[in-house]
Amino acid sequence: MNRNIGSIIFLILIALSLFWIYEGLVGTKSGTEINMSYTDFIRRLGNGETDIAKVIIRDDGNLRIETKGGRAYSVYAPWFRYDIENINKLASYGVTVEGEKSVDSSFWFNIVGNIAIFIVTLLLFAFIIRGLGRSNNQAFTFTKSRAEKVNPNKIKVTFKDVAGVDEAVEELKETVEFLKNPTKFAKMGARMPKGILLVGPPGTGKTLLARAVAGEANVPFFHISGSDFVELFVGVGAARVRDLFDQAKANAPCIVFIDEIDAVGRHRGAGLGGGHDEREQTLNQLLVEMDGFDINQGIVVMAATNRPDILDPALLRPGRFDKKIVVDPPDVKGREAILKIHLRNKPVAPDVDVSVLAKRTTGFVGADLENLVNEAALLAVRAGRNVITMEDFEEAIDRVIAGPARKSKVISEKQKRIVAYHEVGHAIIASTVPNADPVHRISIIPRGYAALGYTLHLPAEDKYLVSREELLDNITTLLGGRAAEEIVFGDFTSGAANDIERATEIARKMVCELGMSESFGPLAWGKTEQEVFLGKELTRIRNYSEEVAKMIDHEIQKIVKTCYERAKDILRKNREKMDLIVETLMEREVLSGEELRAMLNGTTPEEA
Repeated sequence: MNRNIGSIIFLILIALSLFWIYEGLVGTKSGTEINMSYTDFIRRLGNGETDIAKVIIRDDGNLRIETKGGRAYSVYAPWFRYDIENINKLASYGVTVEGEKSVDSSFWFNIVGNIAIFIVTLLLFAFIIRGLGRSNNQAFTFTKSRAEKVNPNKIKVTFKDVAGVDEAVEELKETVEFLKNPTKFAKMGARMPKGILLVGPPGTGKTLLARAVAGEANVPFFHISGSDFVELFVGVGAARVRDLFDQAKANAPCIVFIDEIDAVGRHRGAGLGGGHDEREQTLNQLLVEMDGFDINQGIVVMAATNRPDILDPALLRPGRFDKKIVVDPPDVKGREAILKIHLRNKPVAPDVDVSVLAKRTTGFVGADLENLVNEAALLAVRAGRNVITMEDFEEAIDRVIAGPARKSKVISEKQKRIVAYHEVGHAIIASTVPNADPVHRISIIPRGYAALGYTLHLPAEDKYLVSREELLDNITTLLGGRAAEEIVFGDFTSGAANDIERATEIARKMVCELGMSESFGPLAWGKTEQEVFLGKELTRIRNYSEEVAKMIDHEIQKIVKTCYERAKDILRKNREKMDLIVETLMEREVLSGEELRAMLNGTTPEEA
């Protein structure tokens, strides 16, 4: 609002300035008098010229001579008022002679106008100086660090608010103890690491861990993103790094946390600017600053990234970020603990089983679980309930995985039946082969962007190793949808495109990377390299001949085709059960895993 008022005043001042300038120019032009010497004036009188119409004698000594043609002359002759002879001569020529005071009404107008112009000029000058001052202030603050300082009394996060990363918490407790009592370590001659690098996928709680350390140690917390250092102008990022560490030294002991450090710590030489671009200048300054402070000052630098492979080696050497803590996605116990934290202050129905939810959210990280609980709470509010039920959580899981249901989408009966057979084909094979994940739910309700139906699998446990038989069973399950379409309709649709792509990729990895091919044995084909000039991106380069490439393609084709024929054989043997399950699914639109297994065992869904 103040800025708008200032702009309006500024425009008014400019308008007034233009007005006074215009008035001065016009007034000067309209009252212009041509100077004439007194000698010329007397000569014209002596010649008896009669084009003079009027002579005005002013008390300031000036004569204004107006001709009949409308011209005006000015003659300085203060003695003329006493020259009776020439005055009479003018009267004899019929020229009007008048007297006039030099100070008339326009005098005050001119005085006021000049004062107004002076004031307007001063105000304009003040506005310009003020604008320049603001620009200078911005220029001085441009190189200041943009780190957000959080005082200890405002940090509410402690290790009690962190779950699912027990190993990382244990590692960081040592850092907390150092910040609280650094002399304890100094007596033993122990040196705490200057930098702690938190490595893990997005959403696993790296920033939360850093805040928890600051909350436990009760020290100031400086939070900044790696991208906040880098600017268009070379040298700004380095100046901001210097200012950040100056602030940290002034507030020691404290924690400096740089989120997404890969934005500024990327491998040098990877940019198009060679060694002189802004990002590398900033990285160089960061390396110098981390070498320049003493750990006994009580400054702990923490950073987070999900791309440790692209960081510059100089950043990871001992003396800088010499302690790396991996923050993995939580296991089933970790997910259960995280869910309990997010459910602490929410009304939950008695039927909600947190352990079941933890098993059904395999692969979820902390941010996903927080979103899941929030989504369930929103669904409960939408339904008008006072508590969150298990049904809300089930729907929330489906929404997070596959997207919101689109019940308004109109699908023809024929296409709906094709989708039903496709999903039931996946489900029957997953329930038949020994190593596939159990089916949790089958649905033919469209969800998300393009999913017309889905089959949700629930792993019985978290897996860290996978066998060849498990991969073959997964490929067979993926191809079950297309196999069902071909058996029932004698044709197949585009709905299996993603399934085929995933099956082919698994087969390719089995042959080229995992050494699980019967023809090739334990060999890996293709070499993974890091292209420095592309920013350390991973690329796979062929290191085999065209003949071997044909053999690889043939082996991949053999694996996929074998699994496809296996899928069709399983579905043919269970054709009657498949038809029965499809009819039930067409009626209900959703079937649980228990109902599916009951129908495969020859009982009705109601008995399940």
